[in-house]
Amino acid sequence: MSVYKIVELVGTSPTSWEEAAKSVVDRANQSLRDLRVAEIVKLDMRLEDGRVVEYRARVALSFKFEGE
Repeated sequence: MSVYKIVELVGTSPTSWEEAAKSVVDRANQSLRDLRVAEIVKLDMRLEDGRVVEYRARVALSFKFEGE
């Protein structure tokens, strides 16, 4: 039997939601082991003067929990 933990992280990109989501996985992969599933929870944009300046992706990541 396995147990998985889920964390939510927000990635950003000046060009696309896809890059924003990928940045979450790339960064999480540097410090979390055994990533299993990445689920897009929410997509939004940051605006300045009515123009899109940043795409943001909130991503729920699951990874195998290795507790005591």
